[in-house]
Amino acid sequence: MVFKTEVALTIWELLTVLSAPVVMIVLYKLQSILNVTNFGRTLTNAFMACTFSLTAIAHFVNIAVTRPLINQGVNIPTYFQIGYWPSVEMAVDYVAWGFFCGLAFLSLAKFAKSKLHKNIIITTYICAILCQIGFWGAMFINENLWYLAPWGYGLGFMIICIQALLTFKNAKNC
Repeated sequence: MVFKTEVALTIWELLTVLSAPVVMIVLYKLQSILNVTNFGRTLTNAFMACTFSLTAIAHFVNIAVTRPLINQGVNIPTYFQIGYWPSVEMAVDYVAWGFFCGLAFLSLAKFAKSKLHKNIIITTYICAILCQIGFWGAMFINENLWYLAPWGYGLGFMIICIQALLTFKNAKNC
């Protein structure tokens, strides 16, 4: 049973790491659709690079170092483990997805010059706000506020993708 749990957890962590470049690529493509300024493009790309780098660090350290040490019987304090708060690895992950991904959404929306895609821009602002509230709320108020961030970078991101797909579909029908 432990082996199956470890495999499932490893798969889940790898999917988390792989999702960062997917978000990065979609936001990169949206920069053209939304006519984002060069400065906004640079900010969005830099913030997503931070998201990708930090989430990769947090999860690879957990997969390659922390969990193997725990499996060998080494007593690793919870403040070095993913899944516990406060924890160094969780803080790095929160900074990646709440802070930097939130800033990527914000810079994309703020520097978008398109007048045709207001729905995508508004949804992107909402994603940014949810990510930032989740991050700052978890840091200073209550860890449960963190759960607003996944609504931004998870569900909100999916809504942005659907909006973009519908935009492409409507553009082809014209």
